[in-house]
Amino acid sequence: MWIGWLEFDLLLGDVHSLKQKRSVIRPVVAELHRRFAVSAAETGSMELHRRAGVGIAVVSADRGHVVDVLDAAERLVAARPEMELLSARRGLRRSSDD
Repeated sequence: MWIGWLEFDLLLGDVHSLKQKRSVIRPVVAELHRRFAVSAAETGSMELHRRAGVGIAVVSADRGHVVDVLDAAERLVAARPEMELLSARRGLRRSSDD
């Protein structure tokens, strides 16, 4: 079994409140979940209205599938005009790794 994860650090555009932040982040998280069948959630910078951390995780029997899904998810987030992708941290593990 292969486990992969991505953690995005995002800078949001014209956002002036936490309520506006939620209205930008929620659709991105939902789209990641819907399009790629991953677990996705806002995971960081919860108290800041112009920054957001979003994390995703995927599990598969095939390493190539995990890498493809992570690559596609990163491209999707990077292409969103309402936010700037500052960084993406990635992890990939096999369940038998120590």
